[in-house]
Amino acid sequence: MKRILLLGGVTEALAIARSLGPEHIYSLAGVGRVPTDLTCQVRVGGYGGHEGLAQFVRDERISLILDATHPYAAQISRNAAQAARLCGVPCWALRRPAWQPQVGDDWREVSDWAGLIEALKPFKRPLFTLGREPLQHLDEIPADQFWTLRALDVYPGNDRCEVIGARGPFLIEDERVLFERRAIDVLISKNSGSTATEPKLEVARERRVPVLVLKRPVLPAVDREFTTVAASLQAIHTL
Repeated sequence: MKRILLLGGVTEALAIARSLGPEHIYSLAGVGRVPTDLTCQVRVGGYGGHEGLAQFVRDERISLILDATHPYAAQISRNAAQAARLCGVPCWALRRPAWQPQVGDDWREVSDWAGLIEALKPFKRPLFTLGREPLQHLDEIPADQFWTLRALDVYPGNDRCEVIGARGPFLIEDERVLFERRAIDVLISKNSGSTATEPKLEVARERRVPVLVLKRPVLPAVDREFTTVAASLQAIHTL
C-alpha cells in the first residue's frame, strides 16, 4: 500500500489532506490552527533536519513525500527533497505560481531584510505582511516611521508599531479600509501567490502605493511538480 507523507503549510495542503485516508500522514510545523476533522493522521512538529525526516520516512514506511509547504519555507522543501533521495522514495511538490505585476503596479523586489530596510527609508507608514519576522526588529524602527504588522495572531508591539492578528481570506473592502485608516504609503509582501491574500495588491494598485516584494527563494528540484490541488489529487489517485 502506498503511504503518503503530506508536508503542509499552504491552504491548498488542507484540501489535499481532506482527500487522504487513515494510512496517510498530514504533517504541520505547528504554526496556526491544527485541523481536527481529518480522516488521515496529523503530525505536528519538526523532524530535526533532513536526516531526521529521512528516519521518520523509514520508520513509518512512507512511499511518497508530497511537499505542500509555503513557497518561502525553503529549508523544509530542501529537507524533503534530501530525505526522499536518502530513502529512495519520490518527492512531489505543490508550488503556487508567483503573482505577476499588472498595469499600474509599482513593485520593487528586495532580496533580504537589509535590502528591505534600505528600500523602506523614503516611507512613513508601511504595512508589513511578512508574518512574524518583523517582530524581531521592533527596536530598529526609525523615529519617522510607524509600522503596521499583520500576522496570524496578535503579538505585542510598541509605541512605533501595532500588530494586527488576522487570517485570510481577506476582502478587498476591508483592505481598502485598512489602507485608508492607517494612511499606508508602502506595502511589504512575500510573493506567496495566494488568492486569499491577493486583495491587498489590488488596493495598493488602486491607491498607487508601492509594493516591496521579498524575492522568492530557489526551491529544490523534485520528481514531479504541480501548480493546482486538482493536478495533485489526480496524480495521487493514480498511485
